[in-house]
Amino acid sequence: MGAKEEISTTKYLIHAQINANGIVEKPDVVGAIFGQTEGLLSNDLDLRELQKTGRIGRIKVNINSKAGRSKGEIVIPSSLDRVETAILAASLETINRVGPCEAYIQVNKVEDVRAVKRRKVVDRAKELYKGMMEEVTPESLKMIEEVKEAMRIHEITDFGHDRLPAGPNVASSDAILVVEGRADVLNLLRYGVKNAIAVEGVSVPKTVAELTKKKTVTAFLDGDRGGDLILKELLQVGELDYVTRAPRGKEVEDLTKDEVMVALRDKIPVEQIYHDMGIKVDKPEKKQADKTPDKIRVLKGILKDVEGSGKAEILDDALNILKEVKVESLYDEIKGLQNSGAYAVVFDGVVSQRLIDIAKEKGLKQLVAVRMSEVVKKPSHLKIITR
Repeated sequence: MGAKEEISTTKYLIHAQINANGIVEKPDVVGAIFGQTEGLLSNDLDLRELQKTGRIGRIKVNINSKAGRSKGEIVIPSSLDRVETAILAASLETINRVGPCEAYIQVNKVEDVRAVKRRKVVDRAKELYKGMMEEVTPESLKMIEEVKEAMRIHEITDFGHDRLPAGPNVASSDAILVVEGRADVLNLLRYGVKNAIAVEGVSVPKTVAELTKKKTVTAFLDGDRGGDLILKELLQVGELDYVTRAPRGKEVEDLTKDEVMVALRDKIPVEQIYHDMGIKVDKPEKKQADKTPDKIRVLKGILKDVEGSGKAEILDDALNILKEVKVESLYDEIKGLQNSGAYAVVFDGVVSQRLIDIAKEKGLKQLVAVRMSEVVKKPSHLKIITR
């Protein structure tokens, strides 16, 4: 059998180490391997037969003698299946003599050749991708942006009787953002925020006014006089929960992702707005009380989806996914959160004290998991929900 053919059919490589009390050479070792495994296993796994039919490749031996002792490596290529290869590897360890010398063979590992090839494929693919990215021209970047823009426009919907521009999650989400115009909704879609609805003008449409009575509402307005006017109108005809603004002089449609996340993180309760304006208001509690169980219900629904997947989802306060990670890297992911607007974490695992401490430190409000271990301290502002 040619070397090329042998390499192409090899699935596994058995790597073993040999130690002998005396001077032995390669033919002695190969002879001992064939001789002492003969008749040990079934005929199906007889080494001579396997080599004749090409299911075992040429046995490679590299051995050196020093001070009357010999030490070396044995490599046996195998195109048998995983179980047969493991049995064959284990049979090598029954060899106790090589020629006239006592010997000891230990199998170090059975290497999956295809896994090595896959790693090489992945590494090479990374190199090729990097090369492709280096060759991306400004023209192709512009094309990519155009396609992305088209996708965002495709995602935007018309909501309600007034056919207002809105993200696709406005109807299903318990929390919404009220913005000024269509361009604001598009910009937020660019950053994965899919629960914004636009008022399209200074006069607040009835659709938005009605919506504010059913959902947790954050007004996210431009940092100019137009934003001031819409805020006054919303305070009169709607029921706001939070308010946040673009930096003074900037518009929501022009903000970067970081600016959007900072604005959403730094939103202030509407009571604070009333206080600053010197207006005393008894805000009805019913709305909040009605909505909180809804949020818990949605979070429990998300838990049902992730259960058994080994995954964790980091969500913003509108319960949109900011990031999906493996449970084992969840602690490090939470630890690395910076101005992300993260509100809740839902994961397929157990809430530990360590996780509670880092969640508290990062300002998270909800931890949702399969169960909770024995914890000593539960912070008052962090709600823990288990199945």
